[in-house]
Parts: sequence; C-alpha cells; structure tokens
Amino acid sequence: MSDRVIVALSGGVDSAVAALNLVRAGHAVEALHMTNWEEDEAGYCSAAEDWQDARQVAAELKIPIHRVSFAAEYRERVFRHFLADYAAGLTPNPDILCNREVKFGACLEYMRRLGGTVLATGHYARIEVRDGVPRLCRAVDPDKDQSYFLQQVPAAALAAVRFPLGGMRKAEVREVARAAGLPVHDRPDSTGICFIGERPFRAFLETYLKPMPGPIETPEGERLGTHDGLMYHTIGQRHGLRIGGLARHAGKPWYVARKDVARNALVVVQGHDHPLLESSAFTTGPVAWLNGVPAGRELAVQVRHRQAAVPCALKLTPAGADIELSQPIRGVAAGQHAAFYAGDECLGGAVITAAEERDLGRLDSSAA
Repeated sequence: MSDRVIVALSGGVDSAVAALNLVRAGHAVEALHMTNWEEDEAGYCSAAEDWQDARQVAAELKIPIHRVSFAAEYRERVFRHFLADYAAGLTPNPDILCNREVKFGACLEYMRRLGGTVLATGHYARIEVRDGVPRLCRAVDPDKDQSYFLQQVPAAALAAVRFPLGGMRKAEVREVARAAGLPVHDRPDSTGICFIGERPFRAFLETYLKPMPGPIETPEGERLGTHDGLMYHTIGQRHGLRIGGLARHAGKPWYVARKDVARNALVVVQGHDHPLLESSAFTTGPVAWLNGVPAGRELAVQVRHRQAAVPCALKLTPAGADIELSQPIRGVAAGQHAAFYAGDECLGGAVITAAEERDLGRLDSSAA
C-alpha cells in the first residue's frame, strides 16, 4: 500500500492495538512516541514508563520507533493558556487544546518530516468521507467516544489522520492485545490531565497559582465561609467547601453555582437540583466549524465528555453564537468547550463565554 503510516505510540493499550491493526492491514508502519510533559518533581509523571512500554510494543510488532519531545510546544500553546484561564476563574479543557496544537498540530508536522503520509492514533473516533469530505464521527463505543476532545482539530489535519479503533469497543481492544501477546494488554487506562497525573488537582494548581481567599455566599448575599481561590472550584462541585454543619441551613448539601470573578466570591446553593445549577441557554466565542457553517441541519450540543448531547438552536452572532437548549444542562461553565453534532457527526466547537441562570432568565457574564 502507498500510505506510510506513523502511529503515535503512547505506551498504552489503545495506541498499541491501533498499530497492530495497521500492521495486520499491510501498511508500512512506523511508531512515534511523543513526550509533552517532562517535569516530575513529585514522581507523578509516567513518561519514563510510557517510553519503555512503547519500545516493547514496537519491538513486538517489529516496527521502527522514533522519539520526540513537544514539551516546549505544550507549555507555550497549552499549559500557559490553562493557567491563565484558571486564574481568570474559567474552567478550561487542556486536552482539547492539546489535540489541536500538539497531537494534530506539531506532531502532524513532525510526522511529515519523517516521511509519513498518515498519522494514526488510538483515539476512539471515526473519520468518514462523505461527499468527498472527511467527517469527524463518533466512535462505535459510546462509553469511549472521544470526538468531543477532537472538536477543534482542523479538517485539513483530519484528512491526514486515521483512527483504527473507531469501530471497536474497549473490551475488544483489550482482548485483541491479550491474544496478540502485547505487553501492555492489561495496563490501566490513564486518567485525568496528562501533566497532572494522579496527583491532587488542587495541590498541582497551588504550585503555579497563589491562593486568593474570598467569601462563600448564598445567592442572596449571606456569607457562609471563605474560599481559598475561585480556581480551586468548579460549577456543580459539592466537596471541599468546608461549610457543612451550619445550624441555620441544615439539610441538603451545598453546591457551587457561580463564580463572581469581579468580587472574588463563590456563590453556593443547597440541593443537587437547585435551578441555579442548570442552564437553558449559553453563549460562546467564535465557532470553529470543521467543514463550514452547517445549514438546515438539526443540531445537538455537548459540553463535557460522556455527557449526552442535547438538541439545541444556534444563532450566530458577531462574537460567536447564542445557544438555546431543548432541555436544561447542569453545570455549564464559562471556559468549557461546547461541541456541536448532527447525528453522529461532530461539526465543530466553541468556548462557552456565559451561561444563563434559569431562575433569572438572563445571561450572566460573571458566571464561570
């Protein structure tokens, strides 16, 4: 076959089976192991173990393996924005930015310098060519589908990308790896953000962002306690507020409903189903459409991984888009990414700038 495929071999079971599938299909396959984070002050980084596992897989498959560090690109294009967003009280998703800037940006360019024509990864997603255009589609396994994380990858990049696991379920992937004798067949899946690893999220943030104490209040302005910094909290969060046992507020647990960045105040409400925890509409910044603005298609929107997409109406504005939801979504936060779908096709995405408070019926730009 004419394609020279470079597989991004991470050291995990998914990319290993992606490489195995391509070898079995008769492609000329080489592996590329990338490192995006090299600091390991507290021993949480698994970069050394990842490299050794990737080498063993490449040896088992008898394919060449290359190694490259994109740590500088990651720090500049992803991590810097991650810290700035958290300092501003937002809720960013660095994995989406990493896919756009590093995995299908810097890595794609490096793949071409190696003489490759196709970059393959272990992502659970599918690319279907419809009307001569590559379309990003959901994976067959709904529990593992990662199209949400790929919403910002340019269509031009997707044309040179393959996702060999898009038609497989995770249990099948592990069984294929086990039957083939791949040394990583039982390696646990990685969790969380790559540069944080298994360390506590707050402890990691404290390394880079100074605490900024402020009031914890009810929507009516009653002070309940003190928070250490808005960046340590997310919309819908229950634990870690340290305001339990208030005699005058006995009963239901407290949840974060809003971040008032201007006053550095954390607004909390009682009860999982409190109206302030849900939004019926939100606004976004500019939408990155994969294949142009969709016309005449019924849209649905997803604001986090594994969340069911909700039918919506989209109105483009000079600043981005206004989104009206067919049913409320819990925990919509400024800084999150919204991915738009038509059926199983991901059409693109945008960063949420403000969420509507259901009980007030207005957009509150201070919501985060």
